[in-house]
Amino acid sequence: MTGPVPVAAGLVQRAAGVIAARRRGDLAGAEALLASFDTEQARTLGFYLLADLALGLVRAQTGQSLDDLVRELTLLVAAMPPPPPD
Repeated sequence: MTGPVPVAAGLVQRAAGVIAARRRGDLAGAEALLASFDTEQARTLGFYLLADLALGLVRAQTGQSLDDLVRELTLLVAAMPPPPPD
């Protein structure tokens, strides 16, 4: 089966795999999954759809509005320490 839904599902699964691999310390696996996206547009779409689904799940579990979740996320990102220098 081909078409936009299966393609989008594959992109989301790969994006989630990148995050899971990185979280478990498998940096080579995360890099390989990142490289498996055909285009930058496909990578961006995969991560966008994953973020949208994740925010929807959190909203459903907490009952918070999407605006409140985004506001909270923005504050968490702002409070993150800067990455170490290269």
